Parts: sequence; C-alpha cells; structure tokens
Amino acid sequence: MSQITLTFPDGNQKQVDAGITALEVAEGISKSLSKKAISAQVNGQHWDLQWPITQDAQIAINTMSDDAPALELIRHDLAHIMARAVQEIWPDVKVTIGPVRDNGWFYDFDRAEPFTPEDLAVIEKKMRDIINAREPVKTELWSREDAIKYYEDRGEPFKVELVNRIPEGEDLRMYWHGDWQDLCRGPHLVHTGQVPADAFKLTHVAGAYWLGDSTRPMLQRIYGVAFKSKKDLSAWTTMMEEAAKRDHRRLGREMDLYHMQEEAPGQVFWHPNGWTIYTTLQDYMRRKQRADGYVEVNTPQVVNRKLWEASGHWENYQENMFIVEVDEDHAREKTVNALKPMNCPCHVQVFNVGLKSYRDLPLRMAEFGSCNRYEPSGALHGIMRVRGFTQDDAHIFCTEDQIETETAKFISFLAGIYSDLGFDNWTIKLSTRPEKRIGSEESWDRVEAALGNACNHAGYEYEIQEGEGAFYGPKLEFTLTDAIGREWQCGTLQVDPNLPERLDASYIGQDGERHRPVMLHRAVLGSFERFIGMLIENFAGKLPLWLAPRQVVVASIVSDADDYVREVTEALKARGIRAEADTRNEKINYKVREHSLGKVPYIFAIGMKEVEDRTVSVRKLGENRTEIVALDDVLATLASEAMAPDLR
Repeated sequence: MSQITLTFPDGNQKQVDAGITALEVAEGISKSLSKKAISAQVNGQHWDLQWPITQDAQIAINTMSDDAPALELIRHDLAHIMARAVQEIWPDVKVTIGPVRDNGWFYDFDRAEPFTPEDLAVIEKKMRDIINAREPVKTELWSREDAIKYYEDRGEPFKVELVNRIPEGEDLRMYWHGDWQDLCRGPHLVHTGQVPADAFKLTHVAGAYWLGDSTRPMLQRIYGVAFKSKKDLSAWTTMMEEAAKRDHRRLGREMDLYHMQEEAPGQVFWHPNGWTIYTTLQDYMRRKQRADGYVEVNTPQVVNRKLWEASGHWENYQENMFIVEVDEDHAREKTVNALKPMNCPCHVQVFNVGLKSYRDLPLRMAEFGSCNRYEPSGALHGIMRVRGFTQDDAHIFCTEDQIETETAKFISFLAGIYSDLGFDNWTIKLSTRPEKRIGSEESWDRVEAALGNACNHAGYEYEIQEGEGAFYGPKLEFTLTDAIGREWQCGTLQVDPNLPERLDASYIGQDGERHRPVMLHRAVLGSFERFIGMLIENFAGKLPLWLAPRQVVVASIVSDADDYVREVTEALKARGIRAEADTRNEKINYKVREHSLGKVPYIFAIGMKEVEDRTVSVRKLGENRTEIVALDDVLATLASEAMAPDLR
C-alpha cells in the first residue's frame, strides 16, 4: 500500500498508509485522544473522523475544547437527531434539509398538520432519548442510482430532488444516526452521546417555501439553538429575554415613536417623538460632517433607467429597485425610471459638472439620501429592515495615493461618532480580493495595503476576510457590539475605481491630462432607521438626554401648582430643553408610571411645597429616589447635560 506524509501542528511528520482515517491517526497518538476526538482539520478542511486520507496532508485532531468545530458538529448532529425524532413520532412526515445557522440550526418538514409548541416539547424529549442511547454515527458513499432508489422506495420526494440537483461526478454521502439515515456532506460526530443533552432548545416554528421558491410547496421549519454546555444555553436564554425587553418595536409603541401599516409595507410613519430623535441625530451628523470637510448635496429620488444602465445597477440590482413608468407628453412609449436604491451614481453626476482639478481632491460629498429598495415582506423587521430609508451616505473622490490618508481620517471620524453615541466596543474587518475581479494584482496589492495601513495609523487592529471584497475593490466593515453583546455591522468604506470609469468621471492632473478619480463609498450609521432601532435597543429606550425626544416632564401634584408647573416648563424650554407640562387631574403616581414607561429621562413633581420654595422634586428614570433641587440649579445642570456631545 502506498504511503503518505502527515504533518502535525507542532511540525512533526509521520509516514502512514494512504486511506488511513483521522480516527486511526488519533488512536495512533494516544488512547485518551481517540476518546476525546470529534473531528479533524485536514489541509484546512473540517474532516470527519471516518473519512480516509489519501494524500499528504496537514492534520490536527479536534476535541470539544475546540469551540468552532465542536459547535458546528453539535448543531449539525442535532439537526439530524431532530429530523429522526420527528419521523419516529410522526412516520408520515417528509424530510428535506437542515443546515447549521447562527447559534443553532433549522430543519424543514412537509407535514399536513402544523407543529404546535406542545409538539416541540415532545420532540425535545425524543431527541434526548436518542442522545442518551449513544448510538453510532456511520457514513458511506453511494451511487446516484442507489440513492434515488432508496428515497423513492421510502416516499421521500424532496430527497430525490436533492440527489438530482447534485452535479454529476460529486460524491453522494449518506449518514446514519443509529438506524436513521440522511443525505449529507458531513462531517458529524462519532456517536449521538457526544451531543450535550442539556445544552439545546427548540425555539419556534415558521413557514418556509421549498428551496426558497414561492411557487414551491410551503414547508414547516423548526428552529433550534445549541451550545457546548447548559451554562452557555442559559446565558443565551438570558440574553434573548433581555433582547425581548429591548425590542425596538415594543419600545417604539411605548415611547410613541413611529408606526407601520400594510398600506405602506416597509415604510415608516414617524410620530413627533420618533422624528425628534431622527432630526436630532441628523443635525448632529450634519455638524460633524461639516467640521470634517464634507460638502452636502441633495440628489433626485426618481432617476431615468439610462443612468442605472450606465452604472451597472440595472443589470445587477434591478430586482431590488422600484420601477416608475411615466407617460410623457406626446411620447410613443413610456419613460422608465426607478426610485434610487443608492446615492452613488447621482453623486458622480454632481462631480461631473464643471472641470475638476487635482487641487479639488479629495472631494468629500455627503447626502442624507432617501433611498428605496425592494425587500421581501418576510424579511421586513420593524425599522431595522425596511424598504424606504435614509443613509448617512458620502463619497470621497480622491487619487489612489490619497486612499490611505482619507481612510485613516474616516476611521478617526467614525470612532468619534461611535463614542459620542455610546458605542466604544467595535471591530474592523478588511475584505480582500475575490476570485473574480477586475484590475491588476499590483493595484489590489497597493489598495489592500493602504486600507490595512490606514487602520494601523488610526490605532485599530483589523481582521482579514479573505475573498469578501467587491469585484472592483476591497472594503472595510465596522461592527458594533451593543450593551447585551449583540453585533451590528454598520459603518463601511468601499474602494471603487469602477463607477467613476463607468460614468466617465475625471479630473485634470498636475500633468495637464485627464485622470480617473477613485471613489470611496462610506457610511457611519448605515441608515438612520436601522441605527435608531439599534440605539433604542442598546439603551433599552433610556436614551442619553440629548437624544431623548421628551427630556423632562413637569407634573403637578395638585392643581394649585399648575401655574408654577407652566413657569418651570417655559424656563426649561428657554434653555433649549425639550419639556412638557402635565397638569392633568391624575394622581402623581399615575403620571410617574406613565412617563417612566415612555422613557422620559427626568420627571419633575410639583406640589405646593415646591411652589413656595421655588424648587422642583426631581426623579431620574430608573431611580426610585427623588431629590429636591432649586429651580435655577436644575436649569443650569440640565442645560449642559442636554447639549449634543459635539456642542459641549
């Protein structure tokens, strides 16, 4: 038998017979390792312990202490174990696919009756029985003919279709968890008992079209989550409970910020309180951009298809665009326009008006651009995922030599804004050249190095995302971590030499010749709608005073204090504080509860004692105690606290 060379993580090498399995390799190292082994890394690929190794390879044995492969296997095995449990309970159910996702997995089933919450508990119990049986997991390669016959004999039409969709020449791998079988690429664990029986939970059921096609059958999708330990599951459950309390949709109602309705799917009806947050944030961003050397423009909402064809969006993005057809006077055919899904082609049009010199670069052009993109109704989510939104969008026109300086400047600009908004924990990811790309290797080398150097010069580390850049250039992604540990990808900086080329943008260089500028697409917040939703959830509705739509409510305890209530309210307003008077004939405890639910930062309670002493009884949101403060003192304190960070 031929020999192959295995190279281990410590650099040691070993000659072994070709066809050896990773489990046999582990057994050759030590008995204890073979018992702990769950999978291997073979030439960087996640490798089942049962698969043969037929050529020279770098190899490492994975155990449960290796988080990424362990979680992948636990979740993947649980998808199979859940499908087996469902078919053992309801033998008539047809199975489809069950991939790993996020913190768990899902599996789609074809069943006449809908699954209920009670069914999920029954399935969970059966899954634990299967886990506790510690049944072996086995795998084989099958011929296409054998696989099709197997599934046809068992009345599994979805599996037959999946087999037929696998390209000719690819292996068809079958896995058994005990005596239950599924078509799967693997890898999987050695036996069902390696799955932690107390660290998973089935969460909910949803509808899903077969293969995501709305013309195909509607299936039932059961979702589950899984972790390495009961402690990790408990931590996730706690985070989900906290997330539910912070849900911007619920807080949006309680704070009377906005609403949405079926006549305008994916569009936001901002109420006065919500619009106050929006405009306050926009005013802040406008001041920050002006101070950083941006010019602000405004471009049309509806643009003829000719521009979208020239930019390439008509060919590549049309399914996400809202098309507007207009019968022009005396026209023989309709004029086809589109609501703009992004601002960049229009910004190039502004750049192209008049002759630009190298002295005009870099030109930082910003717009609070209202955009519209078609999102499937099932993907819409409050104000986090909408069809109509406004970006804090800007484009920097520069030379290639200016990319590094402009990127470092932008990172510092973004860092200051995130800090002001309460986000000090964020990361940078650098997406590098994809397999299919334009431009020379030398150009990619220079631009990728420029982005990396810019991060270093700005004082921030970054993570490489190999091959995740656009076909025309690399990009940076900025990901925030909120108060309960969730990550949100918000800011971006994308290097783009392509659009200036397509839309014939140019400037006159020092040599008197025309040159193409590079375009840096950049955003800090992303969209106002989504970012406001994030702010609401990050602060659980208790926004910093400068962003709170209602900063102070002055509430009367007795009607005889109403005049002083109104006087205090007007004094607050004169200091630029958003204040309201509440002189309703209601008990003060009722008023406090109502305004606390609405997340008003300060409530002033006014009775006759306060009137006589010209004081206010101050109650801060989230605190049970009250403090008596002289009116003049509280006016000075709040006037300072209520100022936006850039104005202090």
